[in-house]
Amino acid sequence: MEGRNQTAALQFLIVGFSDLPQLQIPLFLTFTLIYLMTLTGNLLIMSTIYSSPYLHRPMYFFLINLSIIDISGISVTFPHMLAHFFLKGALISLTACLLQVYCFGLLLVSEFLLLTFMALDRYVAICNPLHYRTIMNKNMCIQLVAVSWTAGLTLPLPHVVLMSGLSYCQSHTINHFFCDASALMKLSCTKIHTIETMNYTLGSIFALAPFIFVITSYVKVISVILKTKSTKGRRKAFSTCGSHLAVVILFYGSICPTYMRPTSTFSLRDNKIVSLLYTTLPPLCNPIIYSLNNQDFKNVLRKKRRKSMD
Repeated sequence: MEGRNQTAALQFLIVGFSDLPQLQIPLFLTFTLIYLMTLTGNLLIMSTIYSSPYLHRPMYFFLINLSIIDISGISVTFPHMLAHFFLKGALISLTACLLQVYCFGLLLVSEFLLLTFMALDRYVAICNPLHYRTIMNKNMCIQLVAVSWTAGLTLPLPHVVLMSGLSYCQSHTINHFFCDASALMKLSCTKIHTIETMNYTLGSIFALAPFIFVITSYVKVISVILKTKSTKGRRKAFSTCGSHLAVVILFYGSICPTYMRPTSTFSLRDNKIVSLLYTTLPPLCNPIIYSLNNQDFKNVLRKKRRKSMD
């Protein structure tokens, strides 16, 4: 009972970027702009797909869910971070901190799996086109999306439960802009070997293994595309596959170097800067990549633009 009361009463001070007083206004304006652009871009993707029957296909069904994840992910961290610019650091309870860790983990796992299923969709479409409609039918797509969200909801729970049992007897100041799991564990005076082992295990299963699958499948996809005689078909295939591959590389490249290493090697200041990359770049750039590099999407946007001008 005493441990529970201590957990409920324990609070942390999130520093945010208050250690850069001369940059408060520029940083606030920049991050607000990034947040609004991310929301606008992803909402545009979702509304365009929803209102265009031509895009009611598996790839774009997955893309809607990716936009939901991107909006949710940046909304987990940015509103609280923006408040720090006015509060000059903000107190947060351990319970609320762990909830933020859980939500971030939920979206992280869901995105790993969703990007994998999107690669599977492209693999079947390019390498087995005659059976594409049979394999990637509506029920299959719903089941794959359900798997990604269910895994996201369940897998971070043991991690958060273990973190709730840690003792924080050192400083309660988090040199970060949100309750990042690595930054929180850095403050613990309890051994975190079990949590780190779980991180590596889950990371290998739900990050590295899917990444290997994605790269392997795209090697096969690219080899099939290069054998295609139709220039138009080859260009269209490269546009859709290239968009997804760029998103995968951006996501994995920004997040894996941070979480697939021991907590003892973290520099909280450096980790805060790196964290900005994986919390802002994927959700901000994904709509740009898909809208500029996807021929189907560009065609739909052109039609909508013409209709609005008529």
